[in-house]
Amino acid sequence: MTSTPGSERTLHMVGNAHIDPVWLWRWPEGLQEIRATFRSAADRMEEYPDFVFTCDSVMYLEWIERHDPQLFATIRERVAEGRWQVVGGWWIEPDCNIPSGESFVRQALYGQRYLLEKFGTASTVGCNVDPFGHNAMLPQLLRKSRMDGYMFLRPGPHEQELPGQFFDWESPDGSRVLAYRLPNEYCTPPRDLGGHLDKALGLMPSGEPELMVFYGVGNHGGGPTKANIDSIHRLHSMDGLPNLLLSHPEAYFARLRERADRDRFPVHRGELQHHGPGCYSSHSGVKEWNRRAENELQRAEKWASVARAVAGEEYPHERFAEAWKLVLFNQFHDILAGTSLRSAYEDARDDYGRARSLAAEIFNRSVQAISRRVHIPLPRQPEHTQPLVVFNPHPWELEADVEAEYLHAAGAALTDDEGAPIAVQHTRSEATMAGNRRRIAFRASVPPLGHRVYHLLPGAVPPAEAAGETAGNAAPGPVRASESALENEHLRLEIDPATGWLSSLVAKDQGCELLPPEPGPHAVVVDDPSDTWGHRVRSYDDVAGVFRCTRVRLVEHGPVRAVLRVESAYERSELAEEFVLSAGSRQVEVRTRVNWQEKLKLLKLRFPTALSDVTATHEIPYGHLERTPDGTEEPAQAWVDVTGSLPDGARAGLSVANDSKYGHDVLGGEIGMTALRSPVYAWHEPQQLDPDGIYEYLDQGVQHFRTLLIPHGGDWRAADPVRRAAELNQPAFSLLETFHEGPVAQRVSNADDGGGSVVVTVVKGAEDGGGDLVVRAYESAGRDAEARITLPMLGGRTIEAAFGPCEIKTFRVPSDSGLPVVETDLLEFAPERSAEEAPAEGPGESSEAAEAPAEGASTE
Repeated sequence: MTSTPGSERTLHMVGNAHIDPVWLWRWPEGLQEIRATFRSAADRMEEYPDFVFTCDSVMYLEWIERHDPQLFATIRERVAEGRWQVVGGWWIEPDCNIPSGESFVRQALYGQRYLLEKFGTASTVGCNVDPFGHNAMLPQLLRKSRMDGYMFLRPGPHEQELPGQFFDWESPDGSRVLAYRLPNEYCTPPRDLGGHLDKALGLMPSGEPELMVFYGVGNHGGGPTKANIDSIHRLHSMDGLPNLLLSHPEAYFARLRERADRDRFPVHRGELQHHGPGCYSSHSGVKEWNRRAENELQRAEKWASVARAVAGEEYPHERFAEAWKLVLFNQFHDILAGTSLRSAYEDARDDYGRARSLAAEIFNRSVQAISRRVHIPLPRQPEHTQPLVVFNPHPWELEADVEAEYLHAAGAALTDDEGAPIAVQHTRSEATMAGNRRRIAFRASVPPLGHRVYHLLPGAVPPAEAAGETAGNAAPGPVRASESALENEHLRLEIDPATGWLSSLVAKDQGCELLPPEPGPHAVVVDDPSDTWGHRVRSYDDVAGVFRCTRVRLVEHGPVRAVLRVESAYERSELAEEFVLSAGSRQVEVRTRVNWQEKLKLLKLRFPTALSDVTATHEIPYGHLERTPDGTEEPAQAWVDVTGSLPDGARAGLSVANDSKYGHDVLGGEIGMTALRSPVYAWHEPQQLDPDGIYEYLDQGVQHFRTLLIPHGGDWRAADPVRRAAELNQPAFSLLETFHEGPVAQRVSNADDGGGSVVVTVVKGAEDGGGDLVVRAYESAGRDAEARITLPMLGGRTIEAAFGPCEIKTFRVPSDSGLPVVETDLLEFAPERSAEEAPAEGPGESSEAAEAPAEGASTE
């Protein structure tokens, strides 16, 4: 299509088909629609020589390759011609707030490498037109995945003011991508596009010479129609309209990059929010399944890497890829956001279960391969003596309570690998009919990404003196306890039986009381008439009532820990919270069980403090962000912190970590965590619910989750909520063993990040096989840092690197110790090589990526 003589403006008309593989339908219907839409796009190319089609979500291409090889061959031909444009580079359009930082890495890792393998090129423009908000770390994640542009629709102009239709979007580390907010919509009716163009032009700045508009039938697929394309040809020749160019995003972004004023484009720093805040908490089940799968896969990767290095076990690349792709698919925004059909979550449950099962199988094979090689000689009196191997999934020293359940545990004592006695405490068995099978708890100290052997000795201490299962037969221990208070050397807490929540929380090391004289309510029920997305909601604060305390009792007390149980009720719903304080601990664990029977309501767990003039810090994927503490519902990962001034002027703070919750608010010095919501499944305004209708509501019934209360002084970094939350989400694992000879010591470290602000999150096999190791870390405190990462499992190899504030770095450690460690991008290619030059390799093939050490990294 040629330009109209005299026209001064150009609109790049991008023919696309946004397809939700799951939403108001399940994935088999989504798959069929993808096939039909792609077939239609191929047909339009036969009919219109100037037509160009754009698609994102790499997984759709893999589905077509698997289910329609002939169509896939046609697509490859069109891609080679440049008429089928693949953008996005991610496996799917995920929710862009809820997935972990590592999940965003894997979206690109599997997406971009697939494009390189199948088409010889990678995407340069990210594309997430339908998700409901975009976290602030995305520019860095995109840049390090070979993308320098980004397209989005939400938040709209009425939800967040931005500096222009296009702008440089900057993440906390300083990385930038050129971002473009689509006008009006990403999809159109199947007919004439005049109305769509009028709306789009009305929303865009009139002075820009070139802009971009999407068209094509979407959501349930369809793509550009003949009527769409014919109308573009007709409108192109009309006076008063810009030139309408059948184009694609990369062509438009190339024009922006070439502009003479490119270095003066406006800059937006931070996140792109808010749209649909209810999505941060809708469907607690899928949020929990996702969190578990992410953590269990990363744990399995670490131990599979150790098992390969220590025990010669094969690294299962294909099974990891299968599991991760299941997780990535179910991070699709309408699945993970909780906005799909109820029946769609049966599929999601099964997919996450398959991913977790693969992770569990790999993890167990790996730790058992190591455990059976540990040197555990037979003692003189072996009867009922049991070795217990504790595995630490983190590359830092772990001090944590470990629970183990086994036979012949009654009255058992415990020693460490050197024979020193370890305090042990009996606790409630998971089995109602336990018999001789009992559960114990003890404080373990385990080396970084390592293991340590403990020894269970029979009958050495009478059960009562081992701190039985209830307060009635418990002996005093390091934690002092009463029916309403717990205290150790660092913390003291008191519960008010009238409210069921803390009336006092004293951080003894700082000498401060964190709670006000009369704390506000904790378990708050909020009226929530909003739809599944929570459209047009800023905060959840319309209080309908509070849970009332019905009972407080001391349920466990011994040398390891003490536990207070608080039971509460609201109408037909029940809440039980157990406060766990361990000897020597600087944090309080709260184990929550809720039986929720309310509809069109929301449960907020509020954590009041006496702090004023606070700074509210939220964990986001691979980073953190300070937000205004004004009660706005915000997305957060595994922790939120408030730090401020106490009435006496002292500086202090409180971090609240969680194992499965994402919606939070901070109002003044009070943190609010949205525990659950109960709208109707897949209900979108302006549809009204029929008072006589039969509906299914989210989050009905029983759920369990855990939180940590972490008091600290004037800087949250000293309390290190990043690592404490990681320990909550990836706890220690214990494995009963037998006696045998072996080459592995009873206490071993395999990888150590030094415990500073640089946190190693990933130790895995390189994607292209060959036995190389990949190590990923990020700077968690927002400060420049020097990191020293040691790898004893590889003969003591060391990575030394400088990290900027909030910077993510990836290192490839060759299996050949004579070759240097190389810093790579997130796709595991050396950054000096372009994505187009990167070889398409599979597991077991050699890699040329590791050529020379990257600047800023050294090895030993």
